[in-house]
Amino acid sequence: MKLNDITGTKYPIIQGGMANIATGAFAAAVSNAGGLGLVASGGMNAEALRKEIRICKSMTDKPFGVNLMLMNPDVDNIAAMLVEEKVGFITTGAGNPAKYMGAWKSMGAKVFPVVASVALAKVMVKAGADAVIAEGGESGGHVGDMTTMTLLPQVADAVSVPVIAAGGIADGRQLAAAMLLGACGVQVGTCLLVSSECPIHDNYKQALLKAKDNSTTVTGRSQGAPVRIIKNEMAREYLKLEAQGADREELEKITLGGLRRAVIDGDVVRGSVMAGQVCGQLKEIRPVAEILKSLYEDAQAILKKAGEIEL
Repeated sequence: MKLNDITGTKYPIIQGGMANIATGAFAAAVSNAGGLGLVASGGMNAEALRKEIRICKSMTDKPFGVNLMLMNPDVDNIAAMLVEEKVGFITTGAGNPAKYMGAWKSMGAKVFPVVASVALAKVMVKAGADAVIAEGGESGGHVGDMTTMTLLPQVADAVSVPVIAAGGIADGRQLAAAMLLGACGVQVGTCLLVSSECPIHDNYKQALLKAKDNSTTVTGRSQGAPVRIIKNEMAREYLKLEAQGADREELEKITLGGLRRAVIDGDVVRGSVMAGQVCGQLKEIRPVAEILKSLYEDAQAILKKAGEIEL
């Protein structure tokens, strides 16, 4: 089963739930363009998120969903609010959504937890997940250790539900590869940051367009909270202190409010410019509809050609 058969969207593509970026308006733009837009809960309480959900509803009649980071301090209220608002698709991260699954499924929602290992994928399926999002460490923001190319086929072999690929996907070649590795569709984030509709500061977009293949690094491994970001002054200072054995409190002073500084203020020197390793592939700012269309059509052409290749 293809992802778009599950979601009712034009394309088998989900937009990543990027905190401070995936607003109601942006999610609506993605949904209107044929993907499954997600409103991100990061940094919001239940009522703030409800407002964004209603903005999304007012701007699209297409399917959309919400990404819930389970470490959110207001998670219980958010989980209940998603039922009240009858959100059709819920992706989760940073925890186990089992305690909320019954209410969500009774309301009719489809739940897609993000997983970074086979073991976690099995736990999520047991909890009632309708599909799992296997996210490799190439992705931006919070990351795991395995790459998408190694994680995806192992998860696909291990679970009975559809598997969505995430991490390292920015063009048709990578979408086609994900499908060949067992995915029913993909989740993308970094390639949508340089869309016309994305609400991040232009400085952020320009930093992505200037990025090369080795422009990202991972901070926070020593704290058990690895995050992939663009290398800048803040990242270099963090990594230096981390190598010296700095404690969590000292390190958090550097990153506190960093994503918001990058997204809202355009501070790409001291801000946290989250991006996946595919940032080196980004060459221009384009409408969301054009990005999704080229992803899908290029993948279709590549898969057709692949059928003619002999080893």
